[in-house]
Amino acid sequence: MSIGNSPEDERPFEDVSEDVSEEARPSIGRALQQARIAAGLTVDDITSATRVRIAIVHAIEADDFAPCGGDVYARGHIRTLARAVRLDPAPLIEQYTAEHGGDPAPTPTAPLFEAERIRPERRGPNWTAAMVAAIVAVIGFVGFTMVRDDDGGSQANVAEGATPATSESASPSAEPEKPADPKPDPTDSAIAAAPRDKVTVQVSATDGPSWISAKDHNGRLLFDGLLKQGETKTFQDNSKIDLVLGDAGAIQLYVNGKKIEDDFQPRAVERLTYTKGDPQVG
Repeated sequence: MSIGNSPEDERPFEDVSEDVSEEARPSIGRALQQARIAAGLTVDDITSATRVRIAIVHAIEADDFAPCGGDVYARGHIRTLARAVRLDPAPLIEQYTAEHGGDPAPTPTAPLFEAERIRPERRGPNWTAAMVAAIVAVIGFVGFTMVRDDDGGSQANVAEGATPATSESASPSAEPEKPADPKPDPTDSAIAAAPRDKVTVQVSATDGPSWISAKDHNGRLLFDGLLKQGETKTFQDNSKIDLVLGDAGAIQLYVNGKKIEDDFQPRAVERLTYTKGDPQVG
């Protein structure tokens, strides 16, 4: 009889570190839910910012990917939700691939989530339009020549001593008509003009990135996405602008050319509405 370790005791220890790390890592849905709560956002806020339906957001946070409609859509929703709560989507996509199947097909998924860009059809030159334009130019030149000749004859009659007809246009004291003011474009330069008959809102991410959503008075979406630090967006409407700020503490607002001094808290979600009469005096 030998004294010592048995053959079973001499077997090498199994490497369980990988199993422990896999068990310690939270699920995809749990990771997204924790990040959303840490960012101070509700499911409604995420739906408003990403346009992913509430039911799908709840299902993904419960690790139920069946409502997504397939692996390609599930990966797209995971990537969108991760960016909305400021997570790196790459590890979550890798975790989904490891748990639910191989890599997706090489076909790019961007067309499934972005509006398809319609390429304009190339057309040949429109000779009919060119001929019409040439005829109009000739007629205009002939008319201009005739009017100029008539003006020369009138001036000759005045020089010979004829009394010209009195009119407001001939009076030297008459003021020339002022050209109409051009309509301002809804860009950053609109803040400087700040027309009184419109509402102009400038949103600047001065202290960090923030998700923002902007709609006009008809509820039409003007912008919905992440505004990076240092970026600025300007919105303009005839009567009203509705805003949703994902991190209001990182945002500086100018409404109708005036700075908004509201003390927004960091990571606070704010829903704001401004009209062409804002900001109110006092």
